[in-house]
Amino acid sequence: MTLRNIRLELARTPEHPLGSDRHGYEFVAPLDAEGHIDAEEYRRRRDECRVWRFWEGEEDEFGHLMHTRGSWAFHYDIEGDPDGLEAGYRFDKHRFVEGEYVSIKEPEGELHTFQVVAVRSAQLHPLPR
Repeated sequence: MTLRNIRLELARTPEHPLGSDRHGYEFVAPLDAEGHIDAEEYRRRRDECRVWRFWEGEEDEFGHLMHTRGSWAFHYDIEGDPDGLEAGYRFDKHRFVEGEYVSIKEPEGELHTFQVVAVRSAQLHPLPR
């Protein structure tokens, strides 16, 4: 099982009727043959499962993929915000293959939908640290 670099870009919204490649995430996770996150492999390689959040008009954020109580979230090391979690909606059920859609809930409660636009070998496309 290899780690994969997954790029998510904002899907269509009223503010972005064509979606946006300037709003999204790239993260590293182990995927099984069907494109689901492999929780067992994640436990062995959690330190390598990083996330980069890019959002036009805001500073980039860097953190880690976390598995807690059956769900997945992104955790950022944000000064003054020890929680700093963005929850993946049903990440345990979704497939991370190009063209699929997933949702992420921000700490403030807003839910955004993203399209999986790329899934590549993480060794070829490391995330910034």
